[in-house]
Amino acid sequence: MQTPFQRLGEDKIRELCDAFYHAMDTLPEAAGIRAMHAKDLGPISNTLAEYLIGWMGGPPLYHDKKGTVCLTDPHAPYHIGPKETEQWLLCFDAALKAINASDDVKAMLHGPIRQVAAAVQNRDHSNAAEKDPNIIAVGRT
Repeated sequence: MQTPFQRLGEDKIRELCDAFYHAMDTLPEAAGIRAMHAKDLGPISNTLAEYLIGWMGGPPLYHDKKGTVCLTDPHAPYHIGPKETEQWLLCFDAALKAINASDDVKAMLHGPIRQVAAAVQNRDHSNAAEKDPNIIAVGRT
């Protein structure tokens, strides 16, 4: 059985990440997580691509730069509850569709990408920003 990296290749994974951030930038349903990101999404798209390339079975580009593949620490300052997780998954699914990923690749990634999203979630609720629209990043309590 081939890995997702073998099925997609580095260029297609980078295309996936660009499509992911395009979805985040354009889907009104993703406005909550878009507000957590810098105006220029190029650098974070590259970071996600480097992470996913290794995670999908390719060379460990993210690990080589960061020395770890821990995703909870970089996301800790942000309030990530169920709504934010769903927004992230919406963008990921839109990106898979945008790059015309095969049904096999979509099925292969469906469960694992949801596990990654769940691991990054650091709140049981999504109401901090609703209580105060000026709150984008909220430290852990």
